[in-house]
Amino acid sequence: MTVVRVLPNVTGLDKHFDYLVPGGLRQHIAVGSIVRAPLHGRRVAGWVLAIDPVDPDTDAIPLKEITKVTGRGPAADLIELAEWAALRWAGRRRHFLVTASPERAVPTLPAARRSGARPQPRSPAATELLTGSAGGGVLRLPPSSDPLPAVLSAIALGPTLVVVPELDTARLLAARLRRAGPTVALVPDEWAAAAGGVDVVVGTRSAAWAPCPGLAAAVVLHEHDEALQEEASPTWHARDVVVERCRRAGASWLLVSPVPTLHALELGPLRHPPADRERRGWPIVDVIDRTGEVPWKRSLITSELVTHLRDHDRRVVCVSNTTGRARLLACRSCRALARCERCDAAVAQSDQDLLVCPRCDLARPLACLECRSSSFANLRPGVTRLREELEAAAGRPVVAITGAAPTGDDGSADVFIGTEAVLHRVGSAHVVAFLDLDAELFAPRYRAAEHALVLLARAAAIVGPRTRGGRLVLQTFTPDHEVIRAAVLGDPGRLVASERERRQLLGFPPYGALAEVAGTGAAEFLDTVTGVEVGGGPDRFVVRAPHANQLGAALRAGVRPSGSRLRVAVDPPRV
Repeated sequence: MTVVRVLPNVTGLDKHFDYLVPGGLRQHIAVGSIVRAPLHGRRVAGWVLAIDPVDPDTDAIPLKEITKVTGRGPAADLIELAEWAALRWAGRRRHFLVTASPERAVPTLPAARRSGARPQPRSPAATELLTGSAGGGVLRLPPSSDPLPAVLSAIALGPTLVVVPELDTARLLAARLRRAGPTVALVPDEWAAAAGGVDVVVGTRSAAWAPCPGLAAAVVLHEHDEALQEEASPTWHARDVVVERCRRAGASWLLVSPVPTLHALELGPLRHPPADRERRGWPIVDVIDRTGEVPWKRSLITSELVTHLRDHDRRVVCVSNTTGRARLLACRSCRALARCERCDAAVAQSDQDLLVCPRCDLARPLACLECRSSSFANLRPGVTRLREELEAAAGRPVVAITGAAPTGDDGSADVFIGTEAVLHRVGSAHVVAFLDLDAELFAPRYRAAEHALVLLARAAAIVGPRTRGGRLVLQTFTPDHEVIRAAVLGDPGRLVASERERRQLLGFPPYGALAEVAGTGAAEFLDTVTGVEVGGGPDRFVVRAPHANQLGAALRAGVRPSGSRLRVAVDPPRV
C-alpha cells in the first residue's frame, strides 16, 4: 500500500499528515496532486508533498485513506519553493500552494502546444544579460520604451515565464506575443494550458507561481511597481520568487524597469541604453523652485502651473497625495496651527467644513482655539479643496481622482487632480504636475526617495518622451534633491549611490531585514520572538534582523496568543 504525505488546505494549520492511497487511486497520484482526505471528522482538501516518505508518520496508529484525487496541482519544484518562501516571508506553506494551484479542478492536462518560434526583433542588452555568467540581470529602459524585444529575447531561450503588475498589461502583452508567433497561456484562466506546456506563460503577481514545464527564462516587467508585492500576509514579492525559482531551475532571469529598485540592483548586473538615448526617452522636466515664496501666502497653484491649466489644448494631471479639503491649517490672525482640543494633534478640514481630529475623531466648527478666528490658511490643502482652486484657475472642469473613489478618465474633462491613483487611471496627458513633491521626497519611510522616483517614472510614461513634447512639472522647496536631478537628466542611476549609502548605514533592506507586526496580541507575540530587534508599539511594532532568513525563522518560531489577530509584513514597502 502506498503512503502519501499531505498538507491540508486548512487556515491556520501548517502541519502535514500521512495517509494510505487505495489501489484504484495510485495511478492518479503525483507530488503536488490535490486530494481530499479525512481530518478531525471531516474531509478536507490538501496537497501531496511526498510519496512513500522515508519517515512515515504512523505513531502506531493505523493510517486513514485518501478519499479522492481532485486533480493536478503545483509541480514538485514549486512545492519546494513554497518551503523556501514560508521561511523568507514568515508565512505558512498553504498560502503559497493556494497561489500555485488552479482556481478550478484540472483532472488532466492538455497536450503541449510549443511552436518553437523565435520571433524578432530582440534586445541585444537583454540577450547579453540572459546569456551571461550571472544567470540574469537588470535592464533599465526609459519609461515610454517598449519592453517586447526584451521579452522576445527571453523566449528565444525556451519556455518563458513573464510577470507584470497589472491585468490589462498582461492581456495586452499576451495578445502581442500571440501575433508574434509563440504559443501563450494567460494565467490564471489558462492554468491547464500552461501546465501542459506552451512557449510563454504570462500573468500578474501570482504568475510567479504559475506552471511552466522546462522553464528556461523568466522576465519581470516594471519591477519597481508595488503591485508585484502581496499586500496580505505573507507579503511575498514576485521579483524575489522569480529569481529564486530560476536559480533553482538553472534558468535565466531578467528584471525590466525604468527605475530599478535597490533590491533588484543587488541581485545582478545592470544594463541600460547610452545616456543620450535614455534621456530622450524621458519627458521635459520643469522644476518650480518655491523657496523664494513669502511664508503664509504660499499656494500650490503657481503661476507656471496656471499657464498649463489655461491652455485648452493640453490635458493636465495634477498629483497631490493629500485627500480631503485640508490636512494642515493655520489661523490667519494669530498664525497658530489648528490642533485638537482633546489630544493636541493637527486637525483636518472635512468636506462638511468641520475641523476633525484624525487621531481621536473629535470634530468642532471652524474656529481657532487661541483667538476664535474662523479664517484659516491651508498649509497643506487636500484634493477636494485643490479641485475647487484648480477649476477656478483653469476656467474648465476638473475631475478629482483618489484611491477611495471609483472616478476615472471618462473623457468628460481634460484636467485632473488626485492622489497617486490618478497616475493609474488617466491613460495619457500632455503635462503631469506634482504640486507638493516634497511630501513624497521626505515622507517618513525608508524608501521615500525611491518611491518618489517611481511616481515620476509612472508620470513620464503617461506624458511620453521629450521628443513628443511630454512634460513634468515639479513644485518643490528642494530643487537640488537627487531624485529631481535624476528626473531632469533622465538618469535614474544618480539616485543609487546616495540611497545605497543611507540604507547600508542604517541597516535597511536590502542590507538588513525589516518586518512590521501589528494587530491585537502583537506585543504578546513578540515577547516570544528572540534574536531580533523590536521597536515601536503598543499595537504596531517594527522588527529588524541582519538577514531575511534570520528574521523569517525568528517570526515563524514565535507563539501567537489565543484570539490574536496579527498581520506580519516582511519587507513592507511603506515603513
